[in-house]
Amino acid sequence: MIPAGAGSLPAVATERLSLLPDGRVSYRLRRAWNDGTHTLVFQPLEFIEKLAALVPPPRAHLLSYHGVFGPNAAWRSEIVPGQTSPRKSSRSCCSDADPDVEEESEQPHRYTMAELLQRVFKIDILECPQCHGRRRMISMITDPPVIRAILDCLHLPTDPPPIQPARWPP
Repeated sequence: MIPAGAGSLPAVATERLSLLPDGRVSYRLRRAWNDGTHTLVFQPLEFIEKLAALVPPPRAHLLSYHGVFGPNAAWRSEIVPGQTSPRKSSRSCCSDADPDVEEESEQPHRYTMAELLQRVFKIDILECPQCHGRRRMISMITDPPVIRAILDCLHLPTDPPPIQPARWPP
């Protein structure tokens, strides 16, 4: 039974995992296999390889709902708490609604890169390091010759750094 609040069980039971004196990893099985095997012994990198195989691919659905819990079920709003049906905009040219008041957007909020850096790393890239005022974007330059000219003017390298080969473990 999964305790309340637990999302899922871990990939391995850590109480059955141990490190041998020679550096290998030992995993004691809960039940012996048919051939009598009760302990698996791995080299450290081999153990990491086995664990990595258990990690699902990014953005893969690990849980799906069917029936009335499914995302397009007609009765879903009747049983899922907090679910509201999307509002349709009733504003027209003859509406008596205040034109200066913005309606809530039905689109999900998309965070800017500055907001994401602030949330994750507590870095405010929009704060000026000299005056501590707020920076604002003036323009976004995407034309490569213009970017090269600006970098040349600032005496900065115009070519990207070379890609280094991957390092092997020592």
